[in-house]
Amino acid sequence: MSEQIYGIHAVKAFLDNAPERLIEVFVLKGREDKRLTPLLNALQRLGIGIQQVNRQTLDNKAKGEVHQGIIARVLPAKELNEQDLDQILATKQNPLLLILDGVTDPHNLGACLRTADAAGVDAVIVPKDKSAQLTSIARKVACGAAEVVPLIRVTNLARTMRELQEHNIWIVGTAGEATENIYQAKLTGPIALVMGAEGDGMRRLTREHCDQLVSIPMAGSVSSLNVSVATGVCLFEIVRQNLAHTQ
Repeated sequence: MSEQIYGIHAVKAFLDNAPERLIEVFVLKGREDKRLTPLLNALQRLGIGIQQVNRQTLDNKAKGEVHQGIIARVLPAKELNEQDLDQILATKQNPLLLILDGVTDPHNLGACLRTADAAGVDAVIVPKDKSAQLTSIARKVACGAAEVVPLIRVTNLARTMRELQEHNIWIVGTAGEATENIYQAKLTGPIALVMGAEGDGMRRLTREHCDQLVSIPMAGSVSSLNVSVATGVCLFEIVRQNLAHTQ
């Protein structure tokens, strides 16, 4: 069993972080790209098979998604679970976690992983049910972050949230109707940020297990942001406050 990834950033991330999982690579015949050449040279040095194919073959493999002239076939990664989360927490003094509740669009999952990596998030937690899979689309949108940010799938999200609280991690949920906004809240120390699905928001049980609810102040006519954009706003406010707190 194998998976496909496509795009220069996604393939390079695999080469840098999990080269042992690369099986073979397909590239567009005759394409000259200064970003692609060093990547292909590195793949050849590792002995990874490279096949030059026509555009139609690549387009068919990518099923309509933008592939940038390169697709790799890779071994699937081991799915991380609650035990892996325990190991991560055991090594972190001031963990920053992201919980995605009901985010089912792989584009949004990939964008959230990319943002999480940029913000220094230690792990992204999702429920096994009602959650996007780490598809080739999600990996491409993540631009390599899917290979470095641990994605933890848990059977019971509410139970996992209780266990995080037992580790003295403060759980902050986002809700449009929350009276306190993200810029008024104190967000330093060990934190798990919870983002709900667009439209529906967090599920009731998830909401009930949050220690604090915050909103993003909206100045214009739109009532909400895309979940990946909202995730970026909230994560980098947490980063800003932690930086200010340590100075």
